[in-house]
Amino acid sequence: MSRQVKLFYDVVSPYSWIGFEVATRYTSCWNMNLQLKPFYLGGVMKASGNLPPGLLPAKATYMTQDIMRLAKHFNIPLRFPANFAHVAFEKTTLQPARFLTAVSLNDPQSLEEVSRQLWLRIWSRDEDVVEDASLRSAALAAGMEEQMISECLQDTRTPEIKTKLAEVTQEAIDKGCFGAPYFLIETPKGEKPVFGSDRFHIIGDLLGERYVG
Repeated sequence: MSRQVKLFYDVVSPYSWIGFEVATRYTSCWNMNLQLKPFYLGGVMKASGNLPPGLLPAKATYMTQDIMRLAKHFNIPLRFPANFAHVAFEKTTLQPARFLTAVSLNDPQSLEEVSRQLWLRIWSRDEDVVEDASLRSAALAAGMEEQMISECLQDTRTPEIKTKLAEVTQEAIDKGCFGAPYFLIETPKGEKPVFGSDRFHIIGDLLGERYVG
């Protein structure tokens, strides 16, 4: 039987994009059931007491180089937005997280590609992902039907979607999450957490699978 792998992510996180792309590639060769779990990274950071890496100058400098090297290595068209602080701290990704939550419930087969299209908007083309028109454009690019997109956008304002996003975020926090991407791997001894986009050799070990790069 395939093992369940939960991937908690937020499209504000470039490392999450890298982890997401590698994980989705390995669904074709690993015996795993990948469950995509969009959450709100801001809530995780607050609950865990963690601070964004960009607030430490030396770490921010290194992270910029590191992300670009990883993007090249994994062939992901990642580029830094001109004003990341504006995207992350002023606009925030709460609305796209709610939209992805609505997609996960109403049109789950579209969740992977809609997530990818939102990362492309932020981390490749430096485009907005907060306004309804931006979310609609991402969903259209992912192949979603117009009516379904409208329903998902409407649902982002409902208590049900807000509660569901809070529950998924809390699930990650309860499992020790402090950042993204965060994986929970099903093993015979229970779920095991793995943090980061550079631990796929460990994820492979936990699944009894081979990571080949």
